[in-house]
Amino acid sequence: MKKILSIAILMIFALSLSAQDAPSEKPKKVKEPEITFETLVHDYGQIYQNDNGECEFVFKNTGKAELILTNCRSSCGCTVPEWPREPIAPGKKASIKVKYNTGRLGIINKSITVESNATNNRVVLQIKGNVNARPAEAAPENSSTPLNAQ
Repeated sequence: MKKILSIAILMIFALSLSAQDAPSEKPKKVKEPEITFETLVHDYGQIYQNDNGECEFVFKNTGKAELILTNCRSSCGCTVPEWPREPIAPGKKASIKVKYNTGRLGIINKSITVESNATNNRVVLQIKGNVNARPAEAAPENSSTPLNAQ
């Protein structure tokens, strides 16, 4: 009886070792969207007060499923993002339009957080630059003199 029990234990042990050596199955790749931006930063450079503060961030769905942007929010009320509400098919491009209020003077350093169903589900975009006061226009010179007047 001891021999049979010993043989059974050895067989169970041998089977458990061979089961551990079996190649594991690779996890199946899930089809997911991925958002890839052409640029993450827009630099307005030096602009004047009340100039056009609009810019555009172009992106592409480089994943294998439809991309849905769930939210775009800015770090300040002076920056307003506008994003597509419809799904973006794999391989297609779209854009997020951003409008900055250039009525405010000074340095621009704002962020726009983009949330989506992509594998990289949160991307932060940035706008920067400097808004300067518009230079005063010089008064035209009066070139008429009593000698030139006729």
